[in-house]
Order: sequence, then structure tokens, then C-alpha cells
Amino acid sequence: MSLEPDVRDRILAAVDRDEALALLRQAVAVPSVTGEEEAFARFAAERLAEAGADQVCVEEFAEGRPNAWGVVRGAGGGPGLMFVGHLDTVHVRGWEEHWRGDVREDPFSGAVVDGRVWGRGVGDLKAGICTVIAALQTLRRVGLAPRGDVCAVFVGDEESGEPGSGISAGIKDIVPRIESGQIPRPDFAVYVEPTQLHVYTAQMGFLIAEITLEGRSAYFGAPELGVDAVRAAHEVLSGLWAYTDELERRPSHPLVGRPFLLVTGITGGGYIAVPGKCRIDLIRKLLPGESLDRAKAELDRVVAAAVTDQRVHATVAYTAPRDHAVGGTPNETDPETIGVVRLREAIRTMRPDRGEVQGAPYWSENPFLSTRLGVPAVYCAPGDIRNCHTFDEHVPVDEYLDAVGVFATFIADFCGVRDADAPHPPPHHGARHHEIT
Repeated sequence: MSLEPDVRDRILAAVDRDEALALLRQAVAVPSVTGEEEAFARFAAERLAEAGADQVCVEEFAEGRPNAWGVVRGAGGGPGLMFVGHLDTVHVRGWEEHWRGDVREDPFSGAVVDGRVWGRGVGDLKAGICTVIAALQTLRRVGLAPRGDVCAVFVGDEESGEPGSGISAGIKDIVPRIESGQIPRPDFAVYVEPTQLHVYTAQMGFLIAEITLEGRSAYFGAPELGVDAVRAAHEVLSGLWAYTDELERRPSHPLVGRPFLLVTGITGGGYIAVPGKCRIDLIRKLLPGESLDRAKAELDRVVAAAVTDQRVHATVAYTAPRDHAVGGTPNETDPETIGVVRLREAIRTMRPDRGEVQGAPYWSENPFLSTRLGVPAVYCAPGDIRNCHTFDEHVPVDEYLDAVGVFATFIADFCGVRDADAPHPPPHHGARHHEIT
């Protein structure tokens, strides 16, 4: 690392492991299922203020649904860094029944069992948010101030499990604030989705579609009077699976794998009659470099070609707009970007078994930063996405505490630091964008 060893040692010695663990358990104890993020937004804002952020805001992106952000203003002379995470979690339906009689029965207890913190949202992604806050607290405790701005931006509406939500409304409100300079534009960004302290430099894109096929219902005894929508769906399914086979023959991506189309549901009929309506649900995975516009056009053509009965009316609705009208764009950041290099160095110094460059097996909101704002962005945080959204959601205590040291030393290395009581230029205003060499 370019960070002086004695500075690194000072930082790591200042990590208060008990305080950091208590912070995470307190965060889990604040429910924040999508649509109900306000209490946790205020909790995060209060903790950022305690960690030394001198610009802390809680502002609504929709009624009763705020984002929270804070800025630790740089003393000058260093590049800017942003950490981003989402405040909302998926629901807890069935959790208590699953863990009945166990210490983990309460999804918001933050119970520590077998060296792991358990609870809804602990991995996705309150451990990431608390890692950022605890890292800033550590730097303040050791008396070091970053030279570049450090922004922590926590948004709502990332998860998509609740009706009428999950369209990234929170970060859509943040991007114009960065463009206008209200929030400093960073030189590098880390979205704290769980990665087990590996660095995800690439991610899939996606579109979700509902294909509706409308024929004409008729009494079962006179089927000739009807137009069978399920029969039409059979033809469409055959076309979709042929398209899937064609997609999987296309070149794969070294980090993200192969593109595919997955049919996720089919609904039709329900009466003792010719089914007059049928719906097919699907998701299409895209690789970095693929276009959502092209993927939409291909899918529209597949459906149109498959419907051979002209009496059947077919429509395709794209139901999950994110940074694009029909879905979320794929994304990739050069692994040789200086922010990636220094983040990996910080991880491997603490955890030699981690810090690999990998691809995200999910879509999250980095394209808002990289595509729209031109900010190199990656995912990195403690926790394993594979147990998130399940009753087994947990984060290893040691991994989380190691992450606090990683983020604190990474901030110091990337942004540069100076003694907090040293003279420094007066505070600046507006956005800055530093060149890093």
C-alpha cells in the first residue's frame, strides 16, 4: 500500500470492535422494509453526524420516504470518494415462524450466534452501511482528516419486493444533486452490496417483462367459439426457449458469465372454459457491452413471430425500469482503475484470502454512477449475497470488523489524510473532480 505503515497501524489500532459490533446490531434493530425507510434513514444520518460529517441531510424522495447523506469535507489536495448503500430491506414474512423458539426468532434482534450477526437486512446491506460509518468514526478517533471529500449516500427504494416500489426512486433523486454540486461529485465510488470483501467490478444487466396474450373465452362445451390464449402461450414459450438457446451460444463474459432468458411464471385460465387470457413472466440477463434497447427489440420480435393466430392480441410490458426505461443496464469498471487497485490492496493487507476481482451475481445501482455520472464504481462490503433475502441472512462478525479496518485504511490511502488539528484551507463549496495519478 502507498499508505505509510505507521499511519495504517494507527488506524487499525483505533478500530473499536465492541462499538462497531454494537452499531451493526442497533442498525438491524431499526426495521426498514421497502417503503418504510424513514426511521433507519434518520438513524444513519445521526451516526454520520457523530462520525464527523459536517453536511448531513435527510430529504424525502417520496412522501414519508427519505434518503440520508453526509459529507466529511476534505482538507484539500485529495481525490473524492463516495460510499453508497440502500436503506431498505426485503420483508420479514415467515421469519418468526421459521425461527420459532430460537434466539433468532425476532428478525430485528441482531442476535449473535456462532460468531455471526443474524437478522433481516444485516447483509443486504446494513453491514455495509455500518462499515462506512464505523470507518469514519475510526479516522476521527485517531485524529486524521481526509484530504479529499468523503461522501456517504444512503438511499431508499432499491429492493423490489413490495408493490409499487423498487424502481430506484431514491438514487434517481440523488443523481441530480450530484450533477448540481449539492453533493460533491466523487472520483471513485463503492456501493456497499455484500461481496464477502471481494471487489465486484462488473455486473449483469436485466429486463423484466410480462407478456400478455388475449384470445377469447368460451364455454368448454363449445370451444370452437373461443380463441385459446394458453395454446398461444405454448407457441410463445417455444419461441422464448429457442431464443434462450441462441443467447447461451453467444460469447460469455469472464466475470459475469453467459446471457440468458428465464421464464419465471405463467398464469392463465382458471374457469372450466377456453382460457381467454394468459400471462408469461420472464427476466433477461445482459452482459457488459449489451444494449437494453437491442434486447427489448429482440424480445419483441420473438413474441411477434411466435403468435401465429391473428385473433390473439399480444402485448409486452417492461415492468422494472431502473436506470433505463425497460430495466437496468449492465456495467463494468476497469480493474486497473486506481480506486480498484487501492481497495484491493487494503483488503488483502487485512485479509489475504479476499480482495479478488469478481462479477456481481446481481444488479444494483452502480450504473447510475458510472453510466450517467461517469464515476468509476464497484461493489464491496462484508456479507454473502447468497444468504440474503432468506431466513438465514447473517454476516460473520470477524469479516465485518475486518471490513471496518479495510474501509478506514482505504479512505486514508485513496483520499490522503492529515492530522485533524493541522491548519488547512477554508472549506470549499460545490463539486470537485480530481485527476488521480
